[in-house]
Amino acid sequence: MNRNEFLLQIGTGAAALLVPACLSTLSGCSDSGSVPAAPTNVDFTIDISSGALSSNGGFLVKDRIIVARTTSGGFLAVSAACTHQGTTIQYIGSSNSFLCPNHGATYNAAGQVTSGPAPRSLTQYNTALTGTLLRVFS
Repeated sequence: MNRNEFLLQIGTGAAALLVPACLSTLSGCSDSGSVPAAPTNVDFTIDISSGALSSNGGFLVKDRIIVARTTSGGFLAVSAACTHQGTTIQYIGSSNSFLCPNHGATYNAAGQVTSGPAPRSLTQYNTALTGTLLRVFS
């Protein structure tokens, strides 16, 4: 066996292993059912005097909840797992919305789906600011 034959066989073997994975992504994504349930009985406090929430447009994830400070200084809290496949979402301050970086699902400030493939809204939580302490609760 010469070098060209060897490389051809290796390439053919690799292609045989990769084709099924590639074809499955062409059929689209489906909700696999592995999305973690939104947290319940939530009640925690965050000091916003420093860190991501000290400035407008910042966000952080704590206890599977994304907490964001809007560009106008208000606070939002929703479950952090995209309802499509569980990827941790991000806050987009410029549009006051949430984005799943994995498949592009978007949610408004209240956690409602504005663009799929997410099948359900995010769970929304209450926030209350006292001085520099932000309480997030169910």
